[in-house]
Amino acid sequence: MSTDVTAKTPAPAPAGKGGAGAGGGLLQMVLDGMRRNMRQYGMLIALGLIVVLFAVWTDGDLLLPRNVSNLVLQNSYILILAIGMMLVIIAGHIDLSVGSLTAFIGSMAAVFMVRNDLPWPLAVILCLAMGAVAGAAQGFFIAYGGIPSFIVTLAGMLIFRGLTEIFLEGQTLGPFPEGLQKVANGFLPEVGPDTNYHNLTLLLGFALIAFVVVQEVRDRRRQQEFSLEVLPRNFFLLKLVALVAAVLVATLLLASYKGAPIVLLILGVLVVGFGYVMRNAIVGRHIYAIGGNLPAAKLSGVKDKKVTFLVFLNMGMLAALAGLVFAARFNAASPKAGLNFELEAIAASFIGGASMSGGVGTVLGAIIGGLVLGVLNNGMNLVGIGTDWQQVIKGLVLLAAVGFDVWNKRKVGS
Repeated sequence: MSTDVTAKTPAPAPAGKGGAGAGGGLLQMVLDGMRRNMRQYGMLIALGLIVVLFAVWTDGDLLLPRNVSNLVLQNSYILILAIGMMLVIIAGHIDLSVGSLTAFIGSMAAVFMVRNDLPWPLAVILCLAMGAVAGAAQGFFIAYGGIPSFIVTLAGMLIFRGLTEIFLEGQTLGPFPEGLQKVANGFLPEVGPDTNYHNLTLLLGFALIAFVVVQEVRDRRRQQEFSLEVLPRNFFLLKLVALVAAVLVATLLLASYKGAPIVLLILGVLVVGFGYVMRNAIVGRHIYAIGGNLPAAKLSGVKDKKVTFLVFLNMGMLAALAGLVFAARFNAASPKAGLNFELEAIAASFIGGASMSGGVGTVLGAIIGGLVLGVLNNGMNLVGIGTDWQQVIKGLVLLAAVGFDVWNKRKVGS
């Protein structure tokens, strides 16, 4: 007569219901979520560390209100280009012509306004239309002609640079009307009582904080409705507090000087508008589709040629806007304007999370990447690092960002 004496091990407590299993399951969920979003969070963390590093290194000069305003003004045109370049890269292409197109539009603005005394609002509309036509022409050859974007935009880079020299006759042309200068260098007007702060900037900052909170909560609820994994509540609240704190600090710094620059409002409209399009609009999803898997997108009925055409048309318009902002900021159009702007925009996109294979990236990521480069440039200038070493450091940062992307993909895949 045998007796079963096998020891029965108690079943482990399921994750989320107490016991050691709950803590382990929660930790694993957090780690998995961070690993999947490491590219996005990593660049935010890197930007924060760079800001802290140079703030300490420059004895706080980096975060002086005047310097923060200058940081926005100095990098506005690169950030505008980075938004358009991010869409181009997501679609699986590249655009090498944006620097030359920026210079060309600046030269045409000078011809319209300085040589021919055209009213500056009308000249701005004409320049934006010319940028759209230039982008559409390149998009036509790429989408419907089947020529690789690298070749088409390389040709465009040479053509637009040559046209800039022709129209400016090798000379610098200026100055621009005061109204256009205010768009690139001006600030929001003072309103309300004297509070030692710029009241309109404070109001806009608080409105932005409310928008960020509502948008984050709405996105979390939407993910939960579709049974998607979300950050645990405590971590979500921590993320929300960090975002609100960052916006609040930036608002107070800007409001302590002359207020928000007008070009910052233009950037805000572009970020919100293109962010919405890429997240919610059909054309945004199609851009991700053709960049992520072109054959599958075609089988799904995506009109890839039309989408590619629109992406380059949009890039041309944004390059025109950047050209107007750059020319107005320096109050002159120069044949040497826009040099290496395309490389700065491409670097900002890759640092901000774009992938060489396409189909990956966000508009906000392009802004983060542009700010990383902008803070690096500004900080290195403040501490007296030479331009030679600045190029070396920015190259290493770009290499590290792309290398991190490749490593992260392998880790997630494994």
